[in-house]
Amino acid sequence: MYKVVGVRFKKAGKIYYFDPLDFHLVEGDYVIVETARGIEYGKVAGRIREVDENDVVLPLKKIIRPAQQEDQEKVEENRIEAERAFSTGVDKILEHKLEMKLVDVEYTFDRNKIVFYFTAEGRVDFRNLVKDLASIFRTRIELRQIGVRDEAKMLGGIGPCGRMLCCSTFLGDFEPVSIKMAKDQNLSLNPSKISGLCGRLMCCLKYENDDYEEAKALMPDVGTRVHTPDGVGKVVGLNLLERLLQVNLTEQDHVLEYSLEELLNQQNNMAQLMK
Repeated sequence: MYKVVGVRFKKAGKIYYFDPLDFHLVEGDYVIVETARGIEYGKVAGRIREVDENDVVLPLKKIIRPAQQEDQEKVEENRIEAERAFSTGVDKILEHKLEMKLVDVEYTFDRNKIVFYFTAEGRVDFRNLVKDLASIFRTRIELRQIGVRDEAKMLGGIGPCGRMLCCSTFLGDFEPVSIKMAKDQNLSLNPSKISGLCGRLMCCLKYENDDYEEAKALMPDVGTRVHTPDGVGKVVGLNLLERLLQVNLTEQDHVLEYSLEELLNQQNNMAQLMK
């Protein structure tokens, strides 16, 4: 077992594990850590705990120290400098006539590197752009191409539901979302109804999917003939979340609604009578 503490570097960003050493850290504390990108400033996400070796990437990097007031001031300075670098980056992209859109710019805490995040339809030859930027900022330059979902996560916004985007507020990682999830939930398949600001399927389609799949496995398909307390009928509709079935009774030729429990009890009663 390893003693670890989770650290986030961006709001709703991925949590990375570090060795807390002997520091007393609680959720919400700010810390200075060493990462693959260099020295970074992050926020503790959760309490110190022990995890299995299989749940961490070894060797664990260590917390250097809790952050101080001057570190916060440096982060703010970096943010201001990043805004200036963004404007410069946009100008240089236009100057080089590159088919790319600059989304965000950030400095590492120690200012050893500037990362320019961009979107583009395909591959972009930005070697001359990197040279130009390096000559201006006199530090290491990294251009990182991101997808449209990452762009939405960085920029934020208000989704079709009227709330702030899930990806920019609490989702650490993107999970696969498929059109089948929308079908299982009886949602409109109109792309404008089930797509987020990024133009991809909304992440929230995944939230209730497990419950829908569980219900679908328990309930008969539409078109199945079933025995109800009122006679034999055919399933014509399903309410998967509430486990309700609409059944068209063969003899009475009208639709009644039954719970899954009612139909299972009827099935059990018939099985008992046949014994």
